[in-house]
Amino acid sequence: MRAPVIMVHGAFCGGWTFDAFRAPFEAAGHDVLTPDLIGHDGASSAAGVSMTDYARQVARLADACETPPILIGHSMGGLVAQMAASRAKISKLILLAPSAPWGVSGASLEEAVSAVSLYTFGPYWLQAIAPDYGVVRRYSVDRLAKPERKAIFARMTAESGRALWETLNWWLDPFMTTSVSAPGCPVLAIAGGQDVIHPPATVRQTAARLGGSVEVFPEMSHWLPGEPGWEAVAQRCLDFIALEGRAAA
Repeated sequence: MRAPVIMVHGAFCGGWTFDAFRAPFEAAGHDVLTPDLIGHDGASSAAGVSMTDYARQVARLADACETPPILIGHSMGGLVAQMAASRAKISKLILLAPSAPWGVSGASLEEAVSAVSLYTFGPYWLQAIAPDYGVVRRYSVDRLAKPERKAIFARMTAESGRALWETLNWWLDPFMTTSVSAPGCPVLAIAGGQDVIHPPATVRQTAARLGGSVEVFPEMSHWLPGEPGWEAVAQRCLDFIALEGRAAA
């Protein structure tokens, strides 16, 4: 029986992020779970939710699987997956343009700007922050056509300011909320060569922290589960799963 796959979405998003991306995994025989993180179902607020809350949610889902699942996380969901991997037994960890954990400094100006720009909201860590179309268009879905960008933005929901603060301003967090260590399973991190918000240099640092390997898709940007070329990303994930599975056998 093939291991189940849990796909964890990023900030402002939902399980719908993987509507297309999940199909090759299901075709390969994996059961795929794409949960909405707390406050992202459109029925409740994410205000005050911590990255720890997200990680515990995913860890509980992993523990409920009959066999240790494969975790795949995108963007901030990649950091949630890293944190969940230290709380539950998983078989493999795959990170798509992941947010960096505590102690990994950004490698681009855009990362630094994103860490301080939210202060314009005041004490934003107490709030749920609405998505900004300009930011989404420029940094996340920049390789998609305008109708696709608009359709994705229309589905986005407010994100926990606390989770954003814990992720973007980790050096101010005395609790080291997003601190992670090597999970004891195979790890693959994938970066888009054109991604300026989580660029390859930062993804490499994250992978090194976890004892994992890195692959860069030079022509791709941040929206790895859905921008042009996503099929190749999915296939690379499946190849990694199959290779490591044979090695373990």
